[in-house]
Amino acid sequence: MGARMTLVELETETHVIRALVADDQAVVRTGFVNLLNTQEDIDVVGEAEDGAQAVRIAAETRPDLALLDIRMPHKNGIDAAREILAASDGATKVLMLTTFGLDEYVYDALAAGAGGFLLKDATFPELLHAVRVVADGNALLSPEITKRLIAEFVHARASRLPVRPPADLTARETEVLTLIARGLSNAEIAGRLTITDHTVKTHINRLFAKLELRDRAQAVIVAYEMGLVRASGEPGARRR
Repeated sequence: MGARMTLVELETETHVIRALVADDQAVVRTGFVNLLNTQEDIDVVGEAEDGAQAVRIAAETRPDLALLDIRMPHKNGIDAAREILAASDGATKVLMLTTFGLDEYVYDALAAGAGGFLLKDATFPELLHAVRVVADGNALLSPEITKRLIAEFVHARASRLPVRPPADLTARETEVLTLIARGLSNAEIAGRLTITDHTVKTHINRLFAKLELRDRAQAVIVAYEMGLVRASGEPGARRR
Protein backbone atom coordinates (compact mmCIF):
# COMPACT_ATOMS: atom_id res chain seq x y z
CA MET A 1 0.00 0.00 0.00
CA GLY A 2 2.83 2.32 0.94
CA ALA A 3 4.60 1.65 -2.37
CA ARG A 4 1.42 2.44 -4.26
CA MET A 5 1.01 5.71 -2.41
CA THR A 6 4.57 6.68 -3.26
CA LEU A 7 4.03 5.83 -6.93
CA VAL A 8 0.90 7.97 -7.08
CA GLU A 9 2.72 10.83 -5.43
CA LEU A 10 5.55 10.57 -7.95
CA GLU A 11 3.13 10.48 -10.86
CA THR A 12 1.26 13.57 -9.64
CA GLU A 13 4.30 15.55 -8.57
CA THR A 14 4.23 19.06 -10.01
CA HIS A 15 7.00 19.96 -12.43
CA VAL A 16 8.98 22.90 -11.09
CA ILE A 17 9.80 25.60 -13.65
CA ARG A 18 13.41 26.73 -13.26
CA ALA A 19 13.49 30.41 -14.20
CA LEU A 20 16.08 33.08 -14.92
CA VAL A 21 15.13 36.74 -14.49
CA ALA A 22 17.12 39.47 -16.27
CA ASP A 23 16.41 43.19 -15.88
CA ASP A 24 18.78 46.10 -15.39
CA GLN A 25 16.41 47.77 -12.91
CA ALA A 26 17.15 46.19 -9.55
CA VAL A 27 13.77 47.04 -8.05
CA VAL A 28 11.88 45.51 -10.95
CA ARG A 29 14.12 42.44 -11.04
CA THR A 30 13.83 41.82 -7.31
CA GLY A 31 10.07 42.29 -7.45
CA PHE A 32 9.68 39.66 -10.16
CA VAL A 33 12.02 37.26 -8.38
CA ASN A 34 10.19 37.58 -5.08
CA LEU A 35 6.79 37.12 -6.71
CA LEU A 36 7.85 34.07 -8.71
CA ASN A 37 9.45 32.44 -5.68
CA THR A 38 6.12 32.48 -3.85
CA GLN A 39 4.92 29.74 -6.21
CA GLU A 40 5.56 26.06 -5.48
CA ASP A 41 5.96 25.26 -9.17
CA ILE A 42 8.45 28.04 -9.96
CA ASP A 43 12.05 28.31 -8.76
CA VAL A 44 14.23 31.28 -9.73
CA VAL A 45 17.69 29.80 -10.33
CA GLY A 46 19.42 32.97 -11.48
CA GLU A 47 19.28 36.77 -11.74
CA ALA A 48 21.04 39.01 -14.25
CA GLU A 49 21.38 42.78 -14.54
CA ASP A 50 22.22 42.86 -18.25
CA GLY A 51 21.98 40.74 -21.36
CA ALA A 52 25.56 39.50 -21.35
CA GLN A 53 25.23 38.29 -17.78
CA ALA A 54 21.92 36.62 -18.64
CA VAL A 55 23.61 34.60 -21.40
CA ARG A 56 26.38 33.46 -19.02
CA ILE A 57 23.99 32.51 -16.22
CA ALA A 58 21.69 30.69 -18.64
CA ALA A 59 24.64 28.61 -19.83
CA GLU A 60 25.49 27.73 -16.22
CA THR A 61 22.00 27.01 -14.88
CA ARG A 62 20.14 25.77 -17.99
CA PRO A 63 16.78 27.23 -16.91
CA ASP A 64 13.45 26.15 -18.37
CA LEU A 65 12.51 29.78 -18.87
CA ALA A 66 14.42 33.04 -19.31
CA LEU A 67 12.44 36.17 -18.45
CA LEU A 68 14.34 38.92 -20.28
CA ASP A 69 13.89 42.67 -20.37
CA ILE A 70 14.08 43.85 -23.98
CA ARG A 71 16.14 46.96 -23.20
CA MET A 72 19.30 46.14 -21.23
CA PRO A 73 22.90 47.42 -21.34
CA HIS A 74 25.89 45.54 -22.79
CA LYS A 75 23.60 43.15 -24.67
CA ASN A 76 19.92 43.79 -25.28
CA GLY A 77 17.27 41.21 -24.53
CA ILE A 78 16.77 40.26 -28.16
CA ASP A 79 20.43 39.40 -28.75
CA ALA A 80 20.51 37.60 -25.40
CA ALA A 81 17.41 35.62 -26.39
CA ARG A 82 18.99 34.53 -29.68
CA GLU A 83 22.13 33.31 -27.91
CA ILE A 84 20.25 31.55 -25.12
CA LEU A 85 17.93 29.81 -27.55
CA ALA A 86 20.81 28.74 -29.78
CA ALA A 87 22.97 27.49 -26.90
CA SER A 88 20.12 25.48 -25.38
CA ASP A 89 18.82 24.27 -28.76
CA GLY A 90 15.45 25.70 -27.79
CA ALA A 91 15.26 23.86 -24.46
CA THR A 92 15.20 27.18 -22.62
CA LYS A 93 12.06 29.13 -23.49
CA VAL A 94 12.12 32.93 -23.58
CA LEU A 95 9.54 35.42 -22.33
CA MET A 96 10.35 39.06 -23.05
CA LEU A 97 9.54 42.01 -20.78
CA THR A 98 8.77 45.46 -22.15
CA THR A 99 7.82 48.75 -20.52
CA PHE A 100 5.74 50.13 -23.35
CA GLY A 101 2.90 48.44 -25.19
CA LEU A 102 4.27 49.68 -28.50
CA ASP A 103 7.91 48.88 -27.90
CA GLU A 104 9.56 48.88 -31.33
CA TYR A 105 11.50 45.74 -30.49
CA VAL A 106 8.56 43.42 -29.77
CA TYR A 107 8.36 42.20 -33.38
CA ASP A 108 12.11 41.51 -33.39
CA ALA A 109 11.80 39.59 -30.13
CA LEU A 110 9.11 37.30 -31.51
CA ALA A 111 10.99 36.83 -34.77
CA ALA A 112 14.10 35.89 -32.79
CA GLY A 113 12.22 32.99 -31.23
CA ALA A 114 10.77 34.38 -28.01
CA GLY A 115 7.63 32.59 -26.92
CA GLY A 116 5.86 35.84 -26.14
CA PHE A 117 6.12 39.09 -24.28
CA LEU A 118 4.69 40.73 -21.19
CA LEU A 119 4.24 44.34 -20.14
CA LYS A 120 6.06 45.24 -16.92
CA ASP A 121 2.84 46.60 -15.44
CA ALA A 122 1.13 43.23 -15.85
CA THR A 123 -0.75 41.90 -12.85
CA PHE A 124 0.66 39.07 -10.75
CA PRO A 125 -1.82 36.52 -12.20
CA GLU A 126 -0.89 37.65 -15.73
CA LEU A 127 2.81 37.20 -14.96
CA LEU A 128 2.30 33.70 -13.58
CA HIS A 129 0.10 32.74 -16.50
CA ALA A 130 2.69 34.00 -19.00
CA VAL A 131 5.55 32.17 -17.29
CA ARG A 132 3.65 28.88 -17.21
CA VAL A 133 2.36 29.13 -20.78
CA VAL A 134 5.74 29.95 -22.32
CA ALA A 135 7.66 27.47 -20.13
CA ASP A 136 5.28 24.78 -21.35
CA GLY A 137 6.42 25.47 -24.91
CA ASN A 138 3.43 27.49 -26.04
CA ALA A 139 3.27 31.02 -27.38
CA LEU A 140 1.60 33.79 -25.43
CA LEU A 141 -0.75 34.76 -28.25
CA SER A 142 -4.15 34.53 -26.61
CA PRO A 143 -4.31 37.99 -24.97
CA GLU A 144 -5.76 40.60 -27.29
CA ILE A 145 -2.83 42.90 -26.62
CA THR A 146 -0.43 40.44 -28.19
CA LYS A 147 -2.41 40.08 -31.40
CA ARG A 148 -2.93 43.84 -31.57
CA LEU A 149 0.74 44.62 -31.12
CA ILE A 150 1.90 42.10 -33.70
CA ALA A 151 -0.57 43.51 -36.21
CA GLU A 152 0.54 47.08 -35.51
CA PHE A 153 4.23 46.26 -35.83
CA VAL A 154 3.75 44.41 -39.09
CA HIS A 155 1.61 47.22 -40.47
CA ALA A 156 4.13 49.88 -39.45
CA ARG A 157 7.09 47.93 -40.81
CA ALA A 158 5.45 46.43 -43.88
CA SER A 159 7.88 48.08 -46.30
CA ARG A 160 10.87 46.77 -44.33
CA LEU A 161 9.74 43.20 -43.72
CA PRO A 162 11.81 40.48 -45.38
CA VAL A 163 10.06 39.06 -48.42
CA ARG A 164 9.08 35.48 -47.70
CA PRO A 165 8.44 33.47 -50.89
CA PRO A 166 5.35 31.23 -51.01
CA ALA A 167 5.99 28.01 -49.12
CA ASP A 168 5.23 24.56 -50.46
CA LEU A 169 2.17 24.27 -48.27
CA THR A 170 -1.03 22.42 -49.10
CA ALA A 171 -4.28 24.37 -49.21
CA ARG A 172 -5.26 22.94 -45.83
CA GLU A 173 -1.90 23.76 -44.25
CA THR A 174 -2.26 27.32 -45.53
CA GLU A 175 -5.70 27.53 -43.94
CA VAL A 176 -4.35 26.29 -40.62
CA LEU A 177 -1.46 28.77 -40.70
CA THR A 178 -3.87 31.62 -41.42
CA LEU A 179 -6.08 30.66 -38.48
CA ILE A 180 -3.07 30.39 -36.17
CA ALA A 181 -2.13 33.95 -37.17
CA ARG A 182 -5.65 35.07 -36.32
CA GLY A 183 -5.19 33.75 -32.76
CA LEU A 184 -7.30 30.58 -32.89
CA SER A 185 -6.43 27.65 -30.64
CA ASN A 186 -6.14 24.08 -31.97
CA ALA A 187 -9.67 23.30 -30.76
CA GLU A 188 -11.05 26.42 -32.44
CA ILE A 189 -9.24 25.58 -35.69
CA ALA A 190 -10.68 22.06 -35.58
CA GLY A 191 -14.17 23.46 -35.14
CA ARG A 192 -13.75 26.05 -37.88
CA LEU A 193 -12.47 23.50 -40.41
CA THR A 194 -14.64 20.60 -39.17
CA ILE A 195 -11.68 18.31 -38.55
CA THR A 196 -10.33 16.56 -35.46
CA ASP A 197 -7.80 18.01 -33.01
CA HIS A 198 -5.39 15.26 -34.04
CA THR A 199 -5.66 16.30 -37.70
CA VAL A 200 -5.00 19.92 -36.74
CA LYS A 201 -1.85 18.89 -34.86
CA THR A 202 -0.71 16.87 -37.88
CA HIS A 203 -1.13 19.87 -40.19
CA ILE A 204 0.68 22.12 -37.72
CA ASN A 205 3.61 19.71 -37.37
CA ARG A 206 3.96 19.49 -41.14
CA LEU A 207 3.78 23.22 -41.83
CA PHE A 208 6.19 23.91 -38.94
CA ALA A 209 8.65 21.46 -40.49
CA LYS A 210 8.30 22.98 -43.97
CA LEU A 211 8.72 26.54 -42.70
CA GLU A 212 11.34 25.61 -40.09
CA LEU A 213 9.31 27.18 -37.30
CA ARG A 214 9.93 26.78 -33.59
CA ASP A 215 6.55 27.83 -32.21
CA ARG A 216 3.26 29.61 -32.87
CA ALA A 217 4.79 33.03 -32.31
CA GLN A 218 7.06 32.54 -35.30
CA ALA A 219 4.13 31.10 -37.25
CA VAL A 220 2.23 34.36 -36.78
CA ILE A 221 5.18 36.39 -38.02
CA VAL A 222 5.61 34.19 -41.10
CA ALA A 223 1.89 34.36 -41.91
CA TYR A 224 2.11 38.15 -41.99
CA GLU A 225 5.30 38.05 -44.07
CA MET A 226 3.64 35.68 -46.56
CA GLY A 227 0.65 38.00 -46.86
CA LEU A 228 -1.83 35.45 -45.51
CA VAL A 229 -3.26 38.02 -43.11
CA ARG A 230 -3.36 41.79 -43.09
CA ALA A 231 -2.49 43.99 -40.14
CA SER A 232 -6.17 44.11 -39.24
CA GLY A 233 -6.09 40.37 -38.70
CA GLU A 234 -8.37 39.61 -41.62
CA PRO A 235 -7.35 37.15 -44.36
CA GLY A 236 -4.95 38.67 -46.83
CA ALA A 237 -5.54 39.26 -50.48
CA ARG A 238 -2.66 37.13 -51.72
CA ARG A 239 -3.66 34.52 -54.28
CA ARG A 240 -1.73 31.65 -55.77
